[in-house]
Amino acid sequence: MSARPGVVYLVGAGPGDPGLMTARSLALISSADAIFHDRLIPPGALAGAREDAELIYVGKQPGVPSVPQEEIGERLVEAARAGRSVVRLKGGDPFVFGRGGEEGEALHAAGVEFEVVPGVTAGVAATAYAGIPVTHRDDASAVAFVTGHEDPDKGESALDWGALAAFPGTLVFYMGVKRLAENAAALIAAGRDPEQPAAAIERGTWPGQRTVAATLRTIHEAVELAEVKAPALIIVGPVAARRAELAWLERRPLHGRTVVVTRARAQASGLATMLRNLGAEVVELPAIRIEPRLQSTAVREAAAAIGRYALVCLTSPNGVRLLFEALDAAGLDSRALADVTVAAIGPGTARALAKRGIAADVVPERFVAEGLIEALEDVEVGGRRVLVARAADARDVLPEYFERRGAEVDVVALYETVREQPDADAVAAAQVADYVTFTSSSTVTNLTEALGDRFPAAARVVSIGPVTSEAARAAGLRVDIEAERHDVEGLVAALLADATGQPPRSL
Repeated sequence: MSARPGVVYLVGAGPGDPGLMTARSLALISSADAIFHDRLIPPGALAGAREDAELIYVGKQPGVPSVPQEEIGERLVEAARAGRSVVRLKGGDPFVFGRGGEEGEALHAAGVEFEVVPGVTAGVAATAYAGIPVTHRDDASAVAFVTGHEDPDKGESALDWGALAAFPGTLVFYMGVKRLAENAAALIAAGRDPEQPAAAIERGTWPGQRTVAATLRTIHEAVELAEVKAPALIIVGPVAARRAELAWLERRPLHGRTVVVTRARAQASGLATMLRNLGAEVVELPAIRIEPRLQSTAVREAAAAIGRYALVCLTSPNGVRLLFEALDAAGLDSRALADVTVAAIGPGTARALAKRGIAADVVPERFVAEGLIEALEDVEVGGRRVLVARAADARDVLPEYFERRGAEVDVVALYETVREQPDADAVAAAQVADYVTFTSSSTVTNLTEALGDRFPAAARVVSIGPVTSEAARAAGLRVDIEAERHDVEGLVAALLADATGQPPRSL
């Protein structure tokens, strides 16, 4: 269901892992006219917003001036009264220490229609990621969510420390780092066992989540020693000791490793997802962006005459996508390729074709132009028309090969790769990277030229194949790892083998 005009949606975005966002939240983000968002929303949470949607930051950060809560309510009312569909996007759940109740009351008082879309709250998500079950048949039949940082304007604490000390279950303190020493002392003074297991979870479900385990008596010192920073949860109760058996996040093979992804933004998500699923913290630093050239005369003529080619060679998934866009513009579809031999440079390109109903006739064992040439030796091309659909800056290995064999070759540039301006925050995050991945020679050239001496010197360079490796060496980089299979899966397998010291395995 899409967002309706004049309605404000109080939406929980979950605790940080984009995979924990609800389907309802994503649908509303994709259809909203305006999105008022907090600081701690998941990375990429706004990627699905419409291009014409207004994105308004109203987050709060300790020590930094922020939009007053009353003003946020007024701006939500104003946007809704203007007939706009409005999403108020919050980290976690809007009704669990998210001030969603206050915003809902302000909307009700103003006569503005609103809906609440719950989100996964950190108290159950971050603990699960840390291997701490907040309830357990043997340890805890109840759980209490407690604010660890009350409103400083309150005359006195609203927390009943005696009741919390006697609570027969797990205590989960939100925003609990700043007052941890005082809160732990208050619990102990009220009768909670000082030797009871405790834990602090920093950046729950986010890349780089870490957990510090101690007892209630020592948790403050442990957190100080580990320099745990907000956002963090404090867990008190016997269930915290279950982590020794149930911790799973830290066991993922790339946990604690930071990997830079340099692919074009539109392509990066697949590689980034694979790396995150293996536990890596991913820094997306796209070095290129894809600029289609579908309006060129050469592209339009080739698409309109596609059925006259004996052989069509495609050298990337981008090329497949754009060729089919060109066919659609010409009023054609996959049926136009019925009598055409179609060659794909590798399995990624072949999969892109398969999604459009075309089974590639030729896929080489080596996923480079030279490998495709080897695979095409038995395909008759002399005196026949061949189309090489590719990027504007691709090598001329394929066209030159077909010309030597007497083919009538049309080389059509479906797109060009242009340099992407690096984001300053991403560049800063990349400085501590363990690995930098390159999936094409253009990503190497553009990133090294854009970064100059800001290239992360300590990172190991991972190349997708020999052509990319050659470009990296030409740019003055040392190639530490080269994929045996020259596709994204092969690149990840090679990186994983390097990180774990194990032989590459299929992904």
